[in-house]
Amino acid sequence: MYHPLAFAIAVSHIAAAIALLNGILTTMGQGKVAASAVEAIARQPEAKGSITTTMFIGCGFAETGGVYGLLIAFLLIFVNPLINNNIQYLLG
Repeated sequence: MYHPLAFAIAVSHIAAAIALLNGILTTMGQGKVAASAVEAIARQPEAKGSITTTMFIGCGFAETGGVYGLLIAFLLIFVNPLINNNIQYLLG
């Protein structure tokens, strides 16, 4: 059999890894945005300012998703409520 506390810790680490996957996907998305912006500037150099501003705003919005994933991963690893509930349950 398994220990309930070990199971809770294992599940929280798997969930933290899934939350960090969000950061990898965010990075790939930002790379695609930057590549598209460079292509757009190459086609219309006179619209460089507008394209660059829009690119930075889009990357800023995308980065917040990655930061939220990192925050959730930290919470699951260091402040995990499942582990606290299991400890209180095991201690009686």
